[in-house]
Amino acid sequence: MRSRSLRPILLACTALAAITSLAPAQAQTAATTTTNADETQLQTIVVKGKRVAAGSVADTPLATETTADDIRKKEIKDLSDLGNTTEAGIDFIKSKPGRTGGLFIRGLTGPRVAVLVDEIPVPFLQTIARNGAGSPTTGINGQPDSFDVDSLGGLDVLRGADSSKVGSGALGGALVARTLEPEDLIAEGRNWGGVAKTGYDSEDNSFSNSLAVAKQVENTSVLFQGSYTRGHETDNQGTADIYGSSRTEPNPMDFVRNNLLFKFRHKLEGGHTVGLTAERYDYTSDSNLKTLQSSTFTTTTAASTFRPDAYFGWDDVRRERVSLDYFYEAPSTDTLVQAASLRLYWQQLSKDAGSFGLRNSGAQYLRANSAEEQDFGVIGSLVSEFDTGALSHQLRLRGNATTFETHQFISAFPASATVVSQSDAPDVDGVTLGFSIEDQITFGDSGFSLTPGIRFDFHDYEPQDSAAYRGNTGYNAFGLPKSFSDSNFSPKLLAEYQLNESVGVFAQWAMAYRAPTVDELYGNFTNTLGGYASIGNPNLEAETGHGFEVGAKWNTGDFNGSVTLFHNMYDNFINNVTRVGVSPQPASLFTYENVRDARISGAEIKTRKDFANGFFAEGSLAVAYGEYGDTNARLRSVAPLKAILGLGYQQETWGTQLTGIFSAAMPDDNVANTFDAPGYGVFNVSGWWEPEAAKGLRIQAGVYNIFDKTYWNAVGVESVNPNAASSANQPTAFYSEAGTTFKISLTQKF
Repeated sequence: MRSRSLRPILLACTALAAITSLAPAQAQTAATTTTNADETQLQTIVVKGKRVAAGSVADTPLATETTADDIRKKEIKDLSDLGNTTEAGIDFIKSKPGRTGGLFIRGLTGPRVAVLVDEIPVPFLQTIARNGAGSPTTGINGQPDSFDVDSLGGLDVLRGADSSKVGSGALGGALVARTLEPEDLIAEGRNWGGVAKTGYDSEDNSFSNSLAVAKQVENTSVLFQGSYTRGHETDNQGTADIYGSSRTEPNPMDFVRNNLLFKFRHKLEGGHTVGLTAERYDYTSDSNLKTLQSSTFTTTTAASTFRPDAYFGWDDVRRERVSLDYFYEAPSTDTLVQAASLRLYWQQLSKDAGSFGLRNSGAQYLRANSAEEQDFGVIGSLVSEFDTGALSHQLRLRGNATTFETHQFISAFPASATVVSQSDAPDVDGVTLGFSIEDQITFGDSGFSLTPGIRFDFHDYEPQDSAAYRGNTGYNAFGLPKSFSDSNFSPKLLAEYQLNESVGVFAQWAMAYRAPTVDELYGNFTNTLGGYASIGNPNLEAETGHGFEVGAKWNTGDFNGSVTLFHNMYDNFINNVTRVGVSPQPASLFTYENVRDARISGAEIKTRKDFANGFFAEGSLAVAYGEYGDTNARLRSVAPLKAILGLGYQQETWGTQLTGIFSAAMPDDNVANTFDAPGYGVFNVSGWWEPEAAKGLRIQAGVYNIFDKTYWNAVGVESVNPNAASSANQPTAFYSEAGTTFKISLTQKF
């Protein structure tokens, strides 16, 4: 089994390495046809702070970028800030008892949104059976909170159902993070550079510090980045500082987040660069779980309730990565291959969540859930430009191959007939392969281009038997599940037309694809005495989607922006269902089937206007509507209309800005036991100063929600029951956003 799984990836690695290493060398001697010097070739408009490299997954009109300068100047410290500053169309919900949280793009979340760091896919880990009311402290879900924004050179958001570039998971879109490179810090004419930042945020009472330094010696450069943040719980508008399920103030929490990044780059003759990247992100937290504690109990309830201030939880994340990197940029335009890249990488993502403490009876209690995935992979790309008659081609090839291993285990104390230390899923050895090709065909000097493309993805999962899984309480009933293999083709067609040098329009149709997660296939939590099991389904089919996009981008120098209309259709959505078990299985089975389809349509606008007198206005808006099933029920993971509008003034050494964030209410679903968050409008004001006497220094401060508005992020509370309180459903005030807060930071470039 194992050798069969490895054979495809070994062949793919060999092919990728051959393509990316041999093609640039051959291109330097290849004969090409040059165009007439009198002809003018209109350039594709990419409205970004820094042009994305050709061949990048973000090289598409459907992507928007937040640069490193944007991150620092807009005080973006996490993905929640991104959705409240530059990207109205995304939401990031932090986990709390009763909600798993996650990143939302166009109404989809979880494994339906891909996350990449330096174009390397970040694994999606989840233990669905441990996320419910019975286990509010041991849930593991997601991957987007596993990198540090201070280490980034840019953050791209790809929207829409399009797997042609990213592969599996890009049903709603993708988040593509790019870590800093030495040239991001070293200014022209210098051989070293850096940036240091320190700041305070009253929202979670956190102090943060970061430093990035790069040095170049002849053709060799190195970069080191490090950051450290220590803080506490995120504030809300709750006022009930009590024990138990009626508590509305956040649980007290301490957290530490740190990141280390090292890069080595060496440039060779002919446009070649080789290098090494090492990265480690670490987040740890400790919480006093007051929402799950009880100060009043009886002899009957003492064994099932927790002692006040003696029950604690944690939620930790660590991601580590080492990669050997190769890049090629053609030194001239008369070569067949313009750019190429190759990365050989090792990556490990680990998540731990659990709780420990004392029952009111004095008995000890422990639940410690851990999950990890380890990847070995290769990812490469190649860009070739050539002409065929009156047609100009930019051919873009991408490929990836990965072997991975997953492991999950939960420790439980004290043990009982239904509660044991076990693996809730078998260890899985897997292989993923992907290859894409697209050709941007430009029709002479007409300004029109057509880009057909297609991607092939292959997934193979092999469950492995182990002592930890044989100890699972459901092993005798369900045994070791079978292997899973699937493949898919994802075509696309993109048309672009440059109306003039400043304005371009586009339209795209593309298909998307998501393979089932390991947990959806193989999860197994069985309560034999309770007569139920939460069980995976190895017979699942992949989710698929069709995405239609029409839009425009413009940049006149002082006025830039974009507008997009979209309609996405999805099939084979994986959903929870209840089925009847067959002996020796429990009577009730909570499992997964491909049972429903969904449709999401909407519009997105983003723009900025700079005036000659120093004033500027900027804004972004996202509106969407989603429905699913034969009854066209509303898809409540789709956020209501949201707009971010800003008006500011800036001079060479100082500036200020007033920003308003506005959201419509969540539409009423006519269900009494779901919370329809009301609409809101909150205002933020910020200012900055760069003193002339201190070159490179920037002092920045801001006040947020200046009118202390009580409001909710609608998609973060769409399943909260406002009429009940329990261990996994606090009163609605518990889930409210922070009131008035402030930030202050000092940034020094050198």
